[in-house]
Amino acid sequence: MLTFNELGLSDPLIRAISEMGFEETTPIQERTIPAALRGRDLVGQAQTGTGKTAAFGIPMIEQINIENEQIQGIVLTPTRELAVQVAEELNRIGQFKRIRTLPIYGGQEITRQIRALKQRPQIIVATPVG
Repeated sequence: MLTFNELGLSDPLIRAISEMGFEETTPIQERTIPAALRGRDLVGQAQTGTGKTAAFGIPMIEQINIENEQIQGIVLTPTRELAVQVAEELNRIGQFKRIRTLPIYGGQEITRQIRALKQRPQIIVATPVG
């Protein structure tokens, strides 16, 4: 397996990944991160707990321009619980690049979500299910 240092990631991402306790890529990460960094479209499938969120999240966060105040990434999940989980993971990965991720889902007060959107997150994680 490759180490995250071997992927040519920025120092803020390496720092976040290291603080999360990760050193080596998992198979899904090793195959997807380099391709995604090159701009390739991907479809990946792996078991629970294999690092799929980091597999798509690391390249997404690496390519976000912090100077651009617009939403630059959207992730769709099948459930509200997964939207929250993915948003938390992306916030950890992007913390040292100052990348903010916001989960949006039904059942949450709309004015609260509008206020959060006005804070200009770079990534939205949402679910069509309420």
